Amino acid sequence: MCVIHKTTMVLVAAVLAFSGCASTRVTRIDSASRTDLSGRWNDTDVRTVCATLIESCLGSGGVDAYIREFQRARGGRRPVVIIGGFVNASSEHIDTEIISRQMEIAIVNSGRLEIAASGDTRSALRAERQEQLNWASEETVLSLANETGANLMLTGSVRSIVDRANGKEARSYFVSAELTNIETGSRLWMDSDNSIKKEIRRASFRP
Repeated sequence: MCVIHKTTMVLVAAVLAFSGCASTRVTRIDSASRTDLSGRWNDTDVRTVCATLIESCLGSGGVDAYIREFQRARGGRRPVVIIGGFVNASSEHIDTEIISRQMEIAIVNSGRLEIAASGDTRSALRAERQEQLNWASEETVLSLANETGANLMLTGSVRSIVDRANGKEARSYFVSAELTNIETGSRLWMDSDNSIKKEIRRASFRP
């Protein structure tokens, strides 16, 4: 019994020691700090790319001329942009919704363009108006076909090139965006950011 008891105590101590070593530690860091743990696409890359493309779009001479002409012809009303989304054509999982959302926020806050609801939001708004026809009072019900038509569409893509050799890996990202006149199909603005390039060295495994 004594031997069994000692064996049990040793096993318990080993489990506790292992649990202590495997405990999770969380350290809070500044959200604006530059982090790059895996070498893959991350929040720092999003901020860098969005800052470049937003500045380019809102500072474009073509966009500025279009806005001024549009407002002159329509009594000061601002052009309306709908977000068509960014396509992920890279070799890894990238949440492109973050990119399009950041650009959408910047466009709205600039006060120069209006943003039309798209995707799930637009579907939810249409469903709400349909519900109002059945349940809202006649004085407050909203009409179905009274949406503001979009004049421009913002779209884009993310692509990557991965090069590997001798335990090293180079990742290059190419993010492009364009603002298109929906009526004419002409490109009002186009730009790309290829500033994100990383070299990753993999440590060799030694048993």
